[in-house]
Amino acid sequence: MSKPQLYALDFDGVLCDSALETSITAWRAARSYLWPKMPEHIPAEVIEQFKYVRPALETGYESILIVRLLFEGLTADTLLNEFHHRLEGLIRRDQLDTEKLKQRFGSARDEWLKCDLPGWLKMNPLFPGIQTKLTSINSEHCFIITTKQERFVEQILSANKIPFPKEQIFGLDRKLSKQQVLRELQDQYPNHPIVFLEDRLPTLINVMNDHDLTNIQLVLASWGYNTMQDEQQATKHHIKQINLHEFQHL
Repeated sequence: MSKPQLYALDFDGVLCDSALETSITAWRAARSYLWPKMPEHIPAEVIEQFKYVRPALETGYESILIVRLLFEGLTADTLLNEFHHRLEGLIRRDQLDTEKLKQRFGSARDEWLKCDLPGWLKMNPLFPGIQTKLTSINSEHCFIITTKQERFVEQILSANKIPFPKEQIFGLDRKLSKQQVLRELQDQYPNHPIVFLEDRLPTLINVMNDHDLTNIQLVLASWGYNTMQDEQQATKHHIKQINLHEFQHL
């Protein structure tokens, strides 16, 4: 008898449209902890440029560096094309520490939640149909794998009345790569087919190239934070792509 299919789902860009909230949180963290002479509120043009660059972002703390570089006048195209080089350059120039950046990003979010939880939640809407989809999936067969801190995922799911086991949310707190989490799921649920749905193409390619994960079914969420070039590359790598409507009926 075949085992039930398991879903391993990314959060930001697959379930939650968090780009606006991320840019605002990043600006608050940048201004509060690093560059106090920045204006109090993030300029509208920086938000739009941030959304353009968002497909390159892997972990939340990087957004602090993104908004700073954009504020300094770096073009969105240049940043998108030279992403890691530019971020590493800013880290070296201003002698920043990535662990402290992670803590500061989380602290800025915590402060926003404490002062204005409804406002924060409003900036983190689920994509259309996601609430219905998640409540229809047997939670025993569903896992969330994200670089977001778990407490923020729990807040958003709870606000949308989605019951979800905390132990099945694998976030930044666990200090595990998505590949490591997928290996754990394979070991824990042998012979279960696993579908990994992710909007970030480099993450999918890393999994595809991992010889321990060849049985994982990889799917690119085309509605998330990726580019037309990403979709073309996914086709070249024979990675399945689905749109939001198709996911709702998966």
